[in-house]
Amino acid sequence: MIHGKKVVVTMPAYYAAKTLERTVADIPRDIADEIILVDDGSKDETYEIAQRLGITALRNETNLNYGGNVKRCLQEALNAGGDIIILLHPDYQYTPKLVPAMAAMLATEFYDLCLASRTSGRGALSGGMPMWRYLANWALTNVMDFALGTYHTEYHTGYRAYSRRLLEGVNFHALRNDFIFDNQLFVAALRGRYPTCEVTCPTSYEEDASSIPFSKAAKYGLQCLKLSGEHFIWRVKQRLSAG
Repeated sequence: MIHGKKVVVTMPAYYAAKTLERTVADIPRDIADEIILVDDGSKDETYEIAQRLGITALRNETNLNYGGNVKRCLQEALNAGGDIIILLHPDYQYTPKLVPAMAAMLATEFYDLCLASRTSGRGALSGGMPMWRYLANWALTNVMDFALGTYHTEYHTGYRAYSRRLLEGVNFHALRNDFIFDNQLFVAALRGRYPTCEVTCPTSYEEDASSIPFSKAAKYGLQCLKLSGEHFIWRVKQRLSAG
């Protein structure tokens, strides 16, 4: 808990057996009041390991895809009474030790969404992010900065913090079930005038860390461009109507 607000860390898991225990061990328990993992139909021991770790372990009967699983994670965190919900991938690519910093940003009530940026500073490159992925991330982020009318050093991180106010004010269940979900929710936050912020996040691209294949990454990139273009047009129409 922080400033009287309940902090819930929720993890969308898919084949995370090799890294789950290490991830959970590094979550600061003096800040995180509850940890909820939702396994999206993994065929390894992700769910069984989560049960042994003493956290809330849930499993989807059918694979919901990334966005669908995140939707359930966020809803379960709300149902648990979370005031600040931290979305943390259990592959140990992102350090769980940033939970206090991200929670503190939202506890001020100045912000409703916090991104953990891998490309602020040199965290991504020093952590082993492939150069092609880093450059694609950088280029896409710059285009999105212009189109979205805001400034962040990364929009593609899976490590995010949300306020209850935001998640109750946006119908996130109506968004897509694939990888574009996170950025659809980000754009919904912008349209709802929910303030956003970011923290710098060291990363670790080890052998056990998950990474989407190039084909899915390319599809995701095109979806980001389409989403950004749509929001840019929306912004222009808002300005014209305000006249």
